[in-house]
Amino acid sequence: MDGENLRGQTAVITAAGGGAGRVIATALYAAGARVIACDTDAAGLAGLKHDCPGLITLCADAGDEPTAAEAVTLAGAAVDVLVNNVGIAGPTANPEDITLDDWNTSLRINLTSHFLFARAVIPGMKAAGAGLIVNISSGSARTGLPLRLPYVVTKGAVLSLTMNLARELGPHGIRVNAILPGAIRGERITRVIAAKAAALGVSAAEHEAAMLRYVSLRTMVEPSDIAAMILFLAGPGGARISGQNLGVDGNSEWEE
Repeated sequence: MDGENLRGQTAVITAAGGGAGRVIATALYAAGARVIACDTDAAGLAGLKHDCPGLITLCADAGDEPTAAEAVTLAGAAVDVLVNNVGIAGPTANPEDITLDDWNTSLRINLTSHFLFARAVIPGMKAAGAGLIVNISSGSARTGLPLRLPYVVTKGAVLSLTMNLARELGPHGIRVNAILPGAIRGERITRVIAAKAAALGVSAAEHEAAMLRYVSLRTMVEPSDIAAMILFLAGPGGARISGQNLGVDGNSEWEE
C-alpha cells in the first residue's frame, strides 16, 4: 500500500471512523488521495483525522438523504472513488421475530445509503468521463446465513445495485464493483459471533471454530485485505474491471 499512485484523486468512504473503513480511508490517504471520511462516530473520526491530518471528516448518518450531498460538497470537485462501506449486522433472530423497525433500519443503512451516495457522485463522474464505485457486500449474499435475514437480503440487494449501475454507467467510463468480504477481524465480528453463539446456545469460541471450518483458508479476513483490493481497483490494474462481485473471503464455502 506504499506510494502515491492515487495522487490527485478524491475519494469518499462511508463508515470510515473504525474497523475496515478506517483502514480503507488510511490506505487511500497514504496513496495520495484526497479523502472525505463519513461516519456517525465523532471520536473515531477524530482519531482518524489525527492519524491523517489532511483528511476531511463528516460526522453524519450515511443513510440520511442530505449526508451524501454534503460529502460531495466537501469534496469540492468530482469524486473519483466512492467506497460504500457502511453497513450494520442487523438483528440475530428467527424471521418471524424480526421487527419492522429492525428490517427498515437494515434497509436504510445497508442499501439505501449505497444508492444515495452513488446518486450523489454520478453527475460529477459522468462529467469527468471516469470514476470508480465500490460497494461492500458480503459473502453471506451468496451462501445465505440463518438468523440474519435482513442482513443477507440487503447485502444481496447490493449485488443487484452493483450490476445495474455497472451496466448503466459503463458507457460513461464509470466502473462499479462489489467486494464480498468474509468475516473481517475486529470488534464488529466479535460482537456478531457472540450474538449468534447466544442464539445457538454455544460458546463464542465454539461458533467461531464452526464458522471457520467452512472457509478454505481457515482464517478470517484482515481489514487490510479489503483496502488492498480497493487500491488495486483504483489503480491501473483495475482499469477494465467493472460489474464484478469480488470475493475477499478465503473462499467461504458455506455458513450456518
